[in-house]
Amino acid sequence: MQQDKDNKGSMTVAEAGRKGGETVRNERGREFYETIGRKGGATVKAERGRSFYEEIGRKGGETVKAERGAKFYEEIGKKGGDRVKATRGPNFYEEIGRKGGQKVKKLIEEGKRAARAAMEKQEGAAAESPSAAEPPSEPGPDRTE
Repeated sequence: MQQDKDNKGSMTVAEAGRKGGETVRNERGREFYETIGRKGGATVKAERGRSFYEEIGRKGGETVKAERGAKFYEEIGKKGGDRVKATRGPNFYEEIGRKGGQKVKKLIEEGKRAARAAMEKQEGAAAESPSAAEPPSEPGPDRTE
């Protein structure tokens, strides 16, 4: 019984952390956490690079997939899509689809232009130097074989 009295009023580390976090949130507001989260994320990105986030995201995704199954992603994707549709309306998807299509069209045109420029450059370089495919010139009167 003496032991119960000694522990009365004590809290776990998790409880203390939660209580401290709530106090800070109440004093400084939610925006404080958003700001320090962005700063921390930028620092980690500068120190470890973008690939670090890609790696931890992949690992986290694999863990969730192992625990909940691939079907889980289908469900949350559908919920998210329905939420966006309800918030922004069905025309939103038409709009972003059109923008995406325009972006793809622009990228294809740029790729074709770059390919043409490379081909013209290659043809220009071939015209400047004699090709190995050309037959050797005929010996002239002052040339011997």
